[in-house]
Amino acid sequence: MAKLYFYYASMNAGKSTNLLQADFNYRERGMATMLWTAALDNRSQGHPIASRIGLEANAHLFDGATDLWAEVTAAHTASPLACVLIDEAQFLSPEQAWQCARLADEAGIPVLCYGLRTDFRGELFAGSAVLLGIADALVELKAVCHCGRKATMNLRVDESGAAVAHGAQTEIGGNDRYVALCRKHFRAALAR
Repeated sequence: MAKLYFYYASMNAGKSTNLLQADFNYRERGMATMLWTAALDNRSQGHPIASRIGLEANAHLFDGATDLWAEVTAAHTASPLACVLIDEAQFLSPEQAWQCARLADEAGIPVLCYGLRTDFRGELFAGSAVLLGIADALVELKAVCHCGRKATMNLRVDESGAAVAHGAQTEIGGNDRYVALCRKHFRAALAR
């Protein structure tokens, strides 16, 4: 029976690396996969899923208008898929998260979603909230705060490294804009 998985963590926990390793494992065994990532992250040419350690693979792009059910089932009909892997799953709409569940339940395709649980304010992303509620398996990947504790929060910083407490929920960036921290140091940084 196919399942819907949600692998979640703060920034720098290796979500994309884990996704690319899972993809490699399927492909090494001769199984077809389909990779997806959010269209709004346009930092790379060709729209690959890229890890901080240098691994990358090309992926299909989704935005709020993408019908994942239709796109994936059409591809699956043409050539059977063993797995669908979705990076930046926090950017899925609630409807798209349910489409992922439907792919597992009705099409029999395992769907592995990887994403952030919370934003820079500590609030759930809409896609993550639904995945946390409906996924068959929840897997927390670990990142480390500078103090050695588990990092669970994503602190947004400005150009000078100062904490940012207000703004749009989504602002694309890497280590230049976000720091993974434990809750204690996240709260301390925002209190300054």
